[in-house]
Amino acid sequence: MEKLPHLYRVNVSALPEDNLLVSADGLPALAVAPPRQFDGPGDQWSPEELLMAAVANCLVLSFRAIAKASSFEWLDIECQSEGVLDKVDRKMQFTTIKTYVKLTIAASDSAELANKLLHKAEEFCLVSNSLSSQTEIECEIIVAA
Repeated sequence: MEKLPHLYRVNVSALPEDNLLVSADGLPALAVAPPRQFDGPGDQWSPEELLMAAVANCLVLSFRAIAKASSFEWLDIECQSEGVLDKVDRKMQFTTIKTYVKLTIAASDSAELANKLLHKAEEFCLVSNSLSSQTEIECEIIVAA
């Protein structure tokens, strides 16, 4: 890992009646529009969905790093984050973000450690730690047959 602090930069460009175009050096551009709930088309990524994607991705990447450091073997992980957007003190904000994780492991005697490492990953997720909303994690550990 590079020495902290890190700097991350993205660029957004738009015309008055078109999708936003998000770009960053060395990455493919991404079209972004308001979600259906805000009268958007519903067929493009929205800032709200990108935030939930950032939470889910960060948790999985944090788990991957923690599992590697712990020499913990796992087979598959699926992660879904859902956020509740509401008005608080006349401002729109995500009030809660709940993340559902399904982790597949090979041995049943590793289930307790798997659960512990998933919760540790949530604790260390820098995206969740940067948000003011309440976060929760629900874990399902599956032992492969």
